[in-house]
Amino acid sequence: MAAKKKHVVITDPRAIRALAHPARQLVIDELYNGRVLTATELAEQAGLTPSAMSYHLRALERWGILERAEATTDGRERPWRAPASSMMISSQSSNAGRLATQAIMRTSMERVLDQFQEMAPDDPWDDVSLLSRSRLWLTHAEAERFGQELKELVDRYKVGRSPVSHPADTRQVSTLLAVVPTGKPPEDR
Repeated sequence: MAAKKKHVVITDPRAIRALAHPARQLVIDELYNGRVLTATELAEQAGLTPSAMSYHLRALERWGILERAEATTDGRERPWRAPASSMMISSQSSNAGRLATQAIMRTSMERVLDQFQEMAPDDPWDDVSLLSRSRLWLTHAEAERFGQELKELVDRYKVGRSPVSHPADTRQVSTLLAVVPTGKPPEDR
């Protein structure tokens, strides 16, 4: 099997719009976290029929966001996987990019909030829960470097770990990072 690409970069506005559906976001979340699942398994998680999920999977495959994995031994249903370890939306300055990014952020925030609510009050891992919000004054170059360093940090902790292959004492930890410029650019002030 060929080595996985490091990133899938989405630039086409039509592909970006394809990401906005909540079922597709769930699929991307599951598969880009190292899982290999069938349309039926993903449909159960999303609360859809297998045929509706197959429609979404084929749409994501058309844009190179997902790919089919090797057939199972019984050959009844081929599973799906992510073709890379991560996915990025590069044309966020387009209207489609911003709308898709906002939809993904809302869904992601809702999942993180649900995880906070589901955590037991006496959970021994509660001490590692963290929310950090900052306002930084950065140049364009510094903001690019900051975003790249955050991605590299997350990638460092992802290497060699998946839902099926990780040290025994680990636990899934969700992260949500956003770097968003605010205010008007300096030339508009």
